[in-house]
Amino acid sequence: MTDISKFPLSTWAESCLEIADRAGVEIMKVYAQDEFEKCLKSDKSPVTEADIKANRIIVDALRVLTPNIVIVSEEEAEKCEGHDVFWLVDPLDGTREFIKRNGEFTVNIALIVDKVPVLGIITAPALGTAFLGGVGISPRKRDVQNKWNPIQVAPEDGLIKIAGSKSHGSDLSKKWIDAHYPQAEVIGVGSSLKFCLIAEGQAHFYPRFGPTMEWDTAAGHAILNAAGGSVVLTDGAPFSYGKSGFLNPHFIARCYDA
Repeated sequence: MTDISKFPLSTWAESCLEIADRAGVEIMKVYAQDEFEKCLKSDKSPVTEADIKANRIIVDALRVLTPNIVIVSEEEAEKCEGHDVFWLVDPLDGTREFIKRNGEFTVNIALIVDKVPVLGIITAPALGTAFLGGVGISPRKRDVQNKWNPIQVAPEDGLIKIAGSKSHGSDLSKKWIDAHYPQAEVIGVGSSLKFCLIAEGQAHFYPRFGPTMEWDTAAGHAILNAAGGSVVLTDGAPFSYGKSGFLNPHFIARCYDA
């Protein structure tokens, strides 16, 4: 097991926030353009010039911050496997929302240690908000006035609210909701903001019965853990990172720990 006490997680959190903010500035420059370059990758997912520019800023900065820690980013061609400690980066999570110009896209940076996300930073450049949290790091949200406030999950009572995907809804997710919380209010939101909704007490669950990659979920998972929630497989087993190919199975993000 890796001794995470040797890692200055609080210092890295502040550094990663600054890195994510810098990436967000470049993303918003592209977002403000009438037209921007976009194409489909081999897996048919979209990529824009904003993804590429943000990726370069983040990867280059993380290499300076922690030169001995591997970086796995969605937009890097080479994705090294088999490491106990590594960064997971999605420089622009919610590219479809970016293209739709609805503002619900994020920058995700997470640190994985022994298959567990121990640090997460999420910024939403168009919304002017940010979230961070991790092991020994109090979960908090930065609002549009640049003020930080503590966050925590809401109790599972009253009207249950479920965060759902705007671009990747599935019949299996609907079946899960109908089976467990048929009266629930479903809140459609893009990108990793679904995890943030639960972490700040605005939603209770996020059932995901569709494909995601580890860089989509890790930062939100770390923040949700810190806020008192958890992410598990559909059978309740632990959700881990560093899987071959970095493809996630179906999962449930929830407002309580195991």
